[in-house]
Order: sequence, then structure tokens, then C-alpha cells
Amino acid sequence: MALCRVLADPGGELAALREEAAQYPPALRAALIRELREADFALTIARYGAAGRDPVYAAGALFRAIGAACHALHANDGAWLINEKGMVASADRLPSAPSGFGERAQALLAAVGHTPEEIGRTVDDAVRLIAEVRAACGS
Repeated sequence: MALCRVLADPGGELAALREEAAQYPPALRAALIRELREADFALTIARYGAAGRDPVYAAGALFRAIGAACHALHANDGAWLINEKGMVASADRLPSAPSGFGERAQALLAAVGHTPEEIGRTVDDAVRLIAEVRAACGS
């Protein structure tokens, strides 16, 4: 509702709801930042992709981790994020985003690697990025 474009609202109900939704809820902010632990879990399971020589599995887990980071960054800055389309670019524009967040997140998924060593290095890079997100969010 906070991001909608009202096309018709003769009674003003939608405008009132939109105004109410404009303020980012503090409880949602706290919950999404707390859910960075999902990123930690995803990074743990990404290591199974390295051990099993399964870059697709690792990439899926890395996507989950990056998604949790994007949601946390948006919440930290009180900005709405409604889906995964464009989430990395949107997070990269936020004031609290770590330096080079967008480029680094894109690179993680663009070249996960093939060997256990390559995948492991990618996961290590992701761990560092998520740690920076956690610090940026004060978590």
C-alpha cells in the first residue's frame, strides 16, 4: 500500500491507507534485521554445495543469503522492498549499504565456481559481505 499509485479513490480510503503505510513499522524493521540469521544459515548450507561440487545448490543458498541481506538493509533504512526483482540494485542505493554492495552481490552469483575450492572462496566472500551488512544494520 505504501508504494501503490492510486488511480481512483473517490472516498479517500486508499489515500488514508497509503498515508498510514508510509511510516515503516519499527517492529518490522527489527524483525527483518534479526532475520539476518537466515543469511547465516544459507551461508552454512552453501558450503555443502562446495563440498558436494554442486555450484547450483551453492548459488541457491547464496541467493537466499543475499535476499535476506537486501531485506535487512531496506528495513534498516526504512525503505520498502516488496519482491526480489531489482533488490540488489535497490539495496545498493541505500545509505547504509556496504561499499560496493551491488557489484559484490552480483559477482557472487555470476561466478560461483566449479571446484570445491572456487565455490568455497565464493562462500567466503559472501560471509564477508553479510558481516558488513550486519555491521551496517547494527546487528
